Amino acid sequence: MQNKNYVLFTKEMKKDYTILVPNMLPMHFKLIESVFRLHGFNFKVLETSGKKIADTGLRYTHNDACYPAVLVIGQFMDALLSGEYDTHKTALLMFQTGGGCRASNYVSLIRKALGRAGMEYVPVISFNFTGVEKHPGFRLTLPLMLELVYAVAYGDLLMNVLNQVRPYEKNPGEAEKKALEWTRRLAKELKGVKKKSYSSVKRNYDAIVKDFATIERTDEKKPRVGIVGEIFVKYSPLGNNDLERFLIREGAETVVPGLIDFCLYCIYNGIIDYKFYGRKRAKSYLSRFLYRFVCKKRDDISRALEKGGFRPQASFDSVVGSAGKLISHAVKMGEGWLLTAEMLELAEGGCSNIVCTQPFGCLPNHICGKGMMKPIRDIRPDVNIVAIDYDPGASRVNQENRLKLMLSNAKTAGEK
Repeated sequence: MQNKNYVLFTKEMKKDYTILVPNMLPMHFKLIESVFRLHGFNFKVLETSGKKIADTGLRYTHNDACYPAVLVIGQFMDALLSGEYDTHKTALLMFQTGGGCRASNYVSLIRKALGRAGMEYVPVISFNFTGVEKHPGFRLTLPLMLELVYAVAYGDLLMNVLNQVRPYEKNPGEAEKKALEWTRRLAKELKGVKKKSYSSVKRNYDAIVKDFATIERTDEKKPRVGIVGEIFVKYSPLGNNDLERFLIREGAETVVPGLIDFCLYCIYNGIIDYKFYGRKRAKSYLSRFLYRFVCKKRDDISRALEKGGFRPQASFDSVVGSAGKLISHAVKMGEGWLLTAEMLELAEGGCSNIVCTQPFGCLPNHICGKGMMKPIRDIRPDVNIVAIDYDPGASRVNQENRLKLMLSNAKTAGEK
């Protein structure tokens, strides 16, 4: 069934179609998968990796395309060509924000790739809140959205405690084992979250923190390294050559801002659209309500971390304030002002070593990330930032050598 030149995902398709989703944050997406399964969708997060993914992506899209687009298309096409799925009973889903770059163009690139492979009949669903596209068989209900908030909150908390424990554990692998166990447990509990109060979610927060606090750790002092950048290469092990594991092997503790922060960035942009771009006042009021609601959920995570003896997150209001020191909130292409704000917030929170990840040639990230490095150093001379470009042709050895140099500088500064 065709509408506006794209294949609709119909109500009938929901019954027996498998919906494939590209992976970005393994723990988060496993929980998100569980939420959608609860609501009757046969969701499947792809976990494939390796050089073949980029090679497949390059076969079906232009080699000048954004690196995350190459990887996303590569994962999709690799799955469809594997023979594991009935392509006439399979749909693809892409998360979008409705802004520029990947936020709007990826769906079109995916459809072009499908056409080249003779699979133009495969529906591509746009997951968005801006009305970019609508599909009769894919509706975002209020209960589903609330459960997704809980899934992302759980994912952020697990990521926080895992990052703070893993570099220091006396028994290697214990923290990751606990994270996997909790991911599986929470995925099952999300199935009944509609029947439970939010207090049960907060009890889970306390239980997670308490459980990770039991892991035996050394008293070492390791340099903390923040990871920021374009959302896919910032989070995805496939997109950043398993950056977190590399940094941990080299003797660092990684600090990664949560996915809720990016969600709040998108919501906050709805507030400022009225001020800067003359958008509807009603949308601004709705965005304010959502902003306060999600901020409270985020603050609950920070309280649980602090209560359990872990390092809490700075408030998101503080992140917003950090951006205003150097960049206008009107700058919202790609990761926009959030990227600059995260670097400043990390530095002000004592994490002065930062890796800025970006797809090669990504203009918004080169401006808001790499382009803001000098202004940040002007007000924070102690900041040690390295920008790393990711691309199918980029040398992994070169990337790792630059990271090693950054870590060497970090360790030298720590010894002074």
